[in-house]
Amino acid sequence: MMIDIDLLLSWGAAYKKLNANEIIFDEGQSCFFYHQLVSGKVRWINIDDEGRECIHSIVEPGESFGEMPLFDEEPYAATAIADEDSMLIRLHKPVFLELLKENSDISFAFTKLLSRRLRFKLAIIKSFASHCPEKRIAMIINYLKTEHKNFCGKCNQLNLTRQQIADMTGLRVETVIRAMRNMHDKGELVISKGKVYCKNMIEVIPA
Repeated sequence: MMIDIDLLLSWGAAYKKLNANEIIFDEGQSCFFYHQLVSGKVRWINIDDEGRECIHSIVEPGESFGEMPLFDEEPYAATAIADEDSMLIRLHKPVFLELLKENSDISFAFTKLLSRRLRFKLAIIKSFASHCPEKRIAMIINYLKTEHKNFCGKCNQLNLTRQQIADMTGLRVETVIRAMRNMHDKGELVISKGKVYCKNMIEVIPA
């Protein structure tokens, strides 16, 4: 979801620079701003008691993140951390809600965005019932291609590390490496010089 930056600025939004690994907000923290990434990357995660990360999304420029507390008055359900030096634009929550009231098209777009994310989360939960790691990985890749996220549009390169895919699917990184090699051997994706390419959607055969 991308709101025109000039529109945000006209409503009083401000830029904020982030250093790599800087925390934007923590899980459980109250929400005061709408956040939209201008440049860089942000990972949106939960961290368990042992410090392991569960990645919900790698946010790219033009995307918003952490929207749920803007609407339900609850605290953040996940933590947002700058993956690299980044720039975001943010708007105070009450002003953002007024912006939505005066721009029904943007409000409707947010409804669609949150619905797509909920559908994706349901698909993730469903995939956990499968003991086939290839199916979990294929589901993630197909979703990212559908959303035009974390892929290079020109060369179809997947811009995620094996560790990030493991953190998204709940698999061990060694399992991801082995499963993706099997997918390469079956022609579902291409691995060249350590980089992963996927031109087409991957057929997922039900268990």
